[in-house]
Amino acid sequence: GADSEILYTGLRITEDACEAYASVSPTDIRQSCLTPPPGSEIISSFYGNMADAAKTAQQPQPVGRGEKAGAEFGYVGVDSVLEQMRRKAMKQGFELNIMAVGQSGLGKSTLINTLFKSKVSRRSVKPDDEERIPKTIEIKSISHDIEEKGVRMKLTVIDTPGFGDQINNENCWQPIMKFINEQYEQYLQEEININRKKRIPDTRVHCCIYFIPPTGHCLRPIDIEFMRHLSKVVNIVPIIAKADTLTLEERDFFRQKIKEDLRANEIEVYPQKEFDEDAEDRVINDNIREKIPFAVVGSDQEYQVNGKRLLGRRTRWGTVEVENTAHCEFAYLRDLLIRTHMQNLKDITSSIHYEVYRVRRLNEDSTQTHDEEDGHPAVQANGIPAHDVLSHEM
Repeated sequence: GADSEILYTGLRITEDACEAYASVSPTDIRQSCLTPPPGSEIISSFYGNMADAAKTAQQPQPVGRGEKAGAEFGYVGVDSVLEQMRRKAMKQGFELNIMAVGQSGLGKSTLINTLFKSKVSRRSVKPDDEERIPKTIEIKSISHDIEEKGVRMKLTVIDTPGFGDQINNENCWQPIMKFINEQYEQYLQEEININRKKRIPDTRVHCCIYFIPPTGHCLRPIDIEFMRHLSKVVNIVPIIAKADTLTLEERDFFRQKIKEDLRANEIEVYPQKEFDEDAEDRVINDNIREKIPFAVVGSDQEYQVNGKRLLGRRTRWGTVEVENTAHCEFAYLRDLLIRTHMQNLKDITSSIHYEVYRVRRLNEDSTQTHDEEDGHPAVQANGIPAHDVLSHEM
């Protein structure tokens, strides 16, 4: 009947009201919602605000200057991974292992000290009571913790006293090759352990600085022999030591002769062309390859020059400024080893040199037993007998 009622969403509505509602079109309903009843200021204000809000919602909102449209909704945060990596690297610190190879008297210790502007070479920390020429090549290393602007780095300097100082220098490169292989072997054994360390200590040689005597003529047979063997297992950066003993013309001539000798003997020094990742790397590395071998001068003595304290070597005619590229190319060497290519040196060591050693070493395990049964000693990766690598005491 007319008095019966229907309960609808908490409101009591009569059947007559329902019939009246059914006869109204959706357009009329929308109009009535946005048109306030006459005589009600409060309701008029409310409906007016609704109408304004509806219009505003249909119009695009202006974007503030310097803001991107939909930045809040579309931002994922992938770029924050760089900050995460930076924080992790800062906590862990960095490692760099540098080997210095060359005859006595070429300024190896002085140059290493100049590179890091501190007494980090073995001779600076542990000077010998009596200078002597070792009867055989001795491999000695010393580590330091260096911190600069909150960045910590463990630097290990490996010295090779006795190299090239003997009357008979035949196969003088083998003890150095043996040492480099031992570091690869040590890292490999840590990797294949069932219970591996969370972070394996990295003692692999990342870079070998080879000191060439400033003869001004060409590479000596010992230089060619060393770099020919070692360039296959480590990153070699050749430098012309004590370059202040050469004139500019002699230096340029000597550099060209060294490059010719390297090409003739198929010796690839760092940075190797085959490891350039893209066109940008190729342009940067080509510029470096043009300057190699760097003609350098090392000094840990400071002098006053034009009101500035500079590292240099004082002579009668003036002061050789170590970091002045017009005087020598030490700055290029420093930038290569520390400021631009340090991580790349480590990456090439890990992904190329160590990987070659690891693959050969694992392949040898399957043939080692057969070789020993035939009476032939097992040969280790890179040409060193296996028992020598495993039994050599550091």
